[in-house]
Amino acid sequence: MKEDVRKHPFRDSQQDVKASHKIPDTPQTRAPAYRLAYADNEFMCREDLRPVRLQLELLKPQLVMDERGIESTIVLFGGARIPDPVNKDQARTKTLADLTKYYTEARNFARIMTERSMTTYGRENVIITGGGPGVMEAGNRGAQDAGGQSIGLNIVLPHEQAPNEYVTPDLCFNFHYFAIRKMHFLMRAAAICVFPGGFGTLDELFESLTLIQSGRMKRVPFLLFGKDFWEKIINWEALAEAGTIGAEDLNLFRFVETAEEAIQIIDTWPKSD
Repeated sequence: MKEDVRKHPFRDSQQDVKASHKIPDTPQTRAPAYRLAYADNEFMCREDLRPVRLQLELLKPQLVMDERGIESTIVLFGGARIPDPVNKDQARTKTLADLTKYYTEARNFARIMTERSMTTYGRENVIITGGGPGVMEAGNRGAQDAGGQSIGLNIVLPHEQAPNEYVTPDLCFNFHYFAIRKMHFLMRAAAICVFPGGFGTLDELFESLTLIQSGRMKRVPFLLFGKDFWEKIINWEALAEAGTIGAEDLNLFRFVETAEEAIQIIDTWPKSD
């Protein structure tokens, strides 16, 4: 983040953190109560401080992206288990091996969109992914192929995980709260692209569609890569026939197969107010 340019004469907080490390060692200074509140990890992780942590997790990526001048993003959701076609033989199932074509499409799509983004000096239509493996890696990799930047929104999980190597380091974030992470995915979204995936992808898909359907979010190009996959796992028509969604809700998204097809639809998508 940029160095804070202060408009007031008060001593800054970093100075006091450094100074607090040089104080005399006494029973009083060793006591937890004496620690500076904002520099006290134990205090900051208390149950009572959840509202503060939520606010901090919202603010940090927001401030960094504002400082980088990022105005809009292209969201890529998709499965972490879909491998690079080079590793197709290592796929856990035949279906995953077949789905490797969408790794290629995600990479191509991200490359083309990033080439366009670079005409705005990386301010508009920046690729944003979950920062992990699979389709997420393909998206960040495609952006790097174009020589541009991309965003990764990681989250701490019970099993060991690290960001993929293609995320722009200064735009690689880590989250504790799923809700805040999903909010950051959509805050600047100019388009949403959903590739085959599992529970996490489905969660992201339906939350995004719900926000658009309910008018809580502007309608943006919403593309589902892989019609056969999506129609196999979700009976969209049955939802409409049952009346649990409106028939018009099926027009909130489009099925696509290739990067080129996706870009054509984005370019011709009706402008929303």
